[in-house]
Amino acid sequence: MVVVHDPVAVRSPISASWRRSRDAGVDAAVDAAPLVYDRDVLADARGAHPLRPHLPMLEALLRRVADETEHLMVITDADGHVLWTQGPPAARRAAEAIGLAEGFRWSEDAVGTNGIGTALAAGRPEYVFAAEHVAHILHRWSCAGAPIVDPDSARVVGCIDVSATVAALHPATVALVAAAARLAEARLENEMLARDERLRERLLPHLRGIGGAGLLVTATGRILAAGAEGLRGRRVAAPEPGGSVALPDGRVAVAEPLGEAFLLRPADRVGAHVVPGPRAREAARPAADGPLLTLSFLGDGRPHGLLDGRRFGLTLRHAEILALLALHPRGLSGDRLSLYLYGEGGSPATVRPEIHRLRQQLGDVVRARPYRLGCAVEADFLTVRRMLDEGDVAGAARLYGGELLPRSDAPAVREERDELAVRLRRLVLDRGGADALWTYAQTEPGRADLEALDRLRAVLPAGDPRGAAVASRSERLRGGES
Repeated sequence: MVVVHDPVAVRSPISASWRRSRDAGVDAAVDAAPLVYDRDVLADARGAHPLRPHLPMLEALLRRVADETEHLMVITDADGHVLWTQGPPAARRAAEAIGLAEGFRWSEDAVGTNGIGTALAAGRPEYVFAAEHVAHILHRWSCAGAPIVDPDSARVVGCIDVSATVAALHPATVALVAAAARLAEARLENEMLARDERLRERLLPHLRGIGGAGLLVTATGRILAAGAEGLRGRRVAAPEPGGSVALPDGRVAVAEPLGEAFLLRPADRVGAHVVPGPRAREAARPAADGPLLTLSFLGDGRPHGLLDGRRFGLTLRHAEILALLALHPRGLSGDRLSLYLYGEGGSPATVRPEIHRLRQQLGDVVRARPYRLGCAVEADFLTVRRMLDEGDVAGAARLYGGELLPRSDAPAVREERDELAVRLRRLVLDRGGADALWTYAQTEPGRADLEALDRLRAVLPAGDPRGAAVASRSERLRGGES
């Protein structure tokens, strides 16, 4: 039956939760939380979650409470899926009987009012005692939960909860879980600030190169650097490559991807994309800074780059040369570059005129004897490689817009393209989680990848709006197989 409560005086957070539970059709006779993750999917969800590196800290903080007082510590994702639990055997056995265990869903729409789901729905720490729960089976339990907010995206990423039987849990426990959540957020913020500083160090030449007229922002829209005072730390809408973004002063800017970040160039300056000659570049650049070359070579779009903030287009051959030089920062001889570009049939004489034309376009950033790039280089495919090395599978999937120079037949480019594609796919399948799998499924290779789509269907929460699209695409692909 659908939950009905007598009109009694209850705390306002609980009455609001009861209304949400009623609107979701929660049955007060539900006997346990639903299982949503099997063992393999649970391992993937844990590996992809941003709280995973901070689990030892949270466990150490709450271990004494959980081990000595028959409490259970629970950490969930943003949807209330339990990823980790810790507590003494008796508490774990009692919790498993109601589904308070890894892989089960504790959102309000699944089991009604509870410390996890209600904290996530309200966006603040909450305490739920005994009969305040909707489900009758939870009336012998009390729980205190606090949501954890990612400072980068400003989105809730999880919940930390302490639960126990009614006689064992003190209401002050809500202060404990709130403090643990704030500590986790501080750890996430420290990671974010370190990433921000690395991005600023690498990418500020692009902002200076356009006279400080734009913004340097993260993929989530946080402003890392700006020519105007007082904008750093504020937010704009999350940018899309080539899309328009409203700036804080009301102007419209175009988003230029810079690997993990974006350069927002005011629309009235988009026409100034052509790279000027070397003398003009030297005049525009502060003497203490070397040039910064950023290459965008992933996906089906025309390959292009930025040199100190100024955009330029590239022929496929010139893009191949720059990709190979970026992959070999110590340089390549004419023989080796020819082999990488043309295979056994090439020769250095074929390479020399291409290098000459490339130097006419980019100036002395292209060096000879050996052929190399005499500047700092950022390239989307190199950034994806680094993210995979660091275990940031979700970030790599987000940046991977498609294969490296997909129209290239250069042997070394094909080899790098295939290696990067295979490695990304394998790690997304093994450790990516729902968001990384969904992002990968929007790329050209991912759209027709049945294994990736099947994995995505397995990890998407029940009711996720992406599920219908994934199921439809899987059915069409399977229909094509027959």
